[in-house]
Amino acid sequence: MTRMSRIKEFTLPDLGEGLTEGEILAWLVKVGDTIELNQPIVEVETAKAAVEIPAKWGGVVTRIFHEAGTTVEVGSPIVAIDTDPSAGPLPDDASGPVAGPTMPAPSAESLAAVEVAPAEGAVEPGLIGGPAPGGRTAILVGYGPKTVAAKRRTRTGTAAVQPAPVAPAPVAAAPAPVTPAPAPVAPAPVAAVAPAAVGRAGGPVLAKPPVRKLAKDLGVDLFTLVGSGPMGSVTRDDVHAAAAGASATTAEPIAALNGAAATPAVFDASREQRIPIKGVRKLTAENMVASAFTAPHVTEFLTVDVTRSMKSLERLKGRPEFREVRISPLLFVAKAVLLAVKRHPMVNSTWSGQTNEIVVKDYVNLGIAAATPRGLIVPNVKDAGRLTLRELAEALNGLVQVAKSGKTPPADMSGGTFSITNVGVFGVDTGTPILPPGESAILCFGAIRPMPWVHKGKIKIRQVTTLGLSFDHRIVDGELGSKFLRDIGGFLEDPEGALLSWT
Repeated sequence: MTRMSRIKEFTLPDLGEGLTEGEILAWLVKVGDTIELNQPIVEVETAKAAVEIPAKWGGVVTRIFHEAGTTVEVGSPIVAIDTDPSAGPLPDDASGPVAGPTMPAPSAESLAAVEVAPAEGAVEPGLIGGPAPGGRTAILVGYGPKTVAAKRRTRTGTAAVQPAPVAPAPVAAAPAPVTPAPAPVAPAPVAAVAPAAVGRAGGPVLAKPPVRKLAKDLGVDLFTLVGSGPMGSVTRDDVHAAAAGASATTAEPIAALNGAAATPAVFDASREQRIPIKGVRKLTAENMVASAFTAPHVTEFLTVDVTRSMKSLERLKGRPEFREVRISPLLFVAKAVLLAVKRHPMVNSTWSGQTNEIVVKDYVNLGIAAATPRGLIVPNVKDAGRLTLRELAEALNGLVQVAKSGKTPPADMSGGTFSITNVGVFGVDTGTPILPPGESAILCFGAIRPMPWVHKGKIKIRQVTTLGLSFDHRIVDGELGSKFLRDIGGFLEDPEGALLSWT
């Protein structure tokens, strides 16, 4: 078998809907690994989601063309696989792992320039004081070879011991320490603040009455000052200097407490974070801009008493068929949407500018907006209107779990016909959502809160939420949108009655 037939290059496939590139998030194999057919080998993020790509052949990985974090165009090779490793080693020109950089062989001139240290008294090469190429001695920068015995450090209060000169460079001996005579000190123009530990000797402070009053007004203690006036008297300048010094000393801790920085604040790239716009976030931004500026949005709101829905939900959790299924108020909202779409099918449609038609769908691919670390995605439950309540609950749970793991396949995020965004999980009352491209309506489900509510002519605390419906006004006019939202609210006010009368 020839090399070309053994080594197969696996290219980045088109993962759906004409995507042109993908970012390699992580390699699940490395060069030299033996892999099997359909074994996941790499995780790639496209504009739709992060997906694991399986191997098209079994064999041994011989080369990885792109490291993690690289954006690769569709059709470019990403890995080479030896599909017949049992046939023996590959030729020298076979694709394989790229070897790391090697040191060049030393030339004859460089070898001739190396002098070998004598064996006598030799120290192990590379150690301090040992031989090095060129007959040098290996030493630390700034230190000579160690030729003298170590000295003990001088104890406090004893005479200093002068170190012996270090060979081979002669060093002049240091002169014996001589106690210098005190230099005359010129009198300071202002008084210095005496240390608190020293204090003033007994006796009155020499200061004139105006100076004493000034010190009292400025909060300066005269006993801490050394006067610069005649016979050591404290002057006005002494008091002002002491007051200015205390203010400067106090200002520093106050500035620190107030968060004042010693250096001026800077506003540049060193205090900024730049996040590349790519993958899911890039596609979401493009879709939202396109939708916002092509479909004329209208949003309506409806506040609903969902106390009965919450009680029905608790009863549902106690039924045997729902004990192993996690259910939430979102289940009732989704069911309300599906039943309301049956009454008002025009809401579940698409505006086609190419054919000048409104395409009404007889199926509902129900999208649920999910926030992920890579951005907002809207996977959908295919043909949700045909599912039973339990099947719908299982589908919603699976949708959310896969979205949180970042493994939602592109097929689950395409073909949506109606979407729900649940901002209530974040404690938000409602919002004005933007339509996903190709859809004519989206419902915003807000937080459920206990609130005072008029119930049967009396004010009581009830469970209340607010719904927000955005729709494409080219397809859905105000009357249709209002009736659709009213029917969703009516279901949530009395879900058991609606299930009996609507189905």
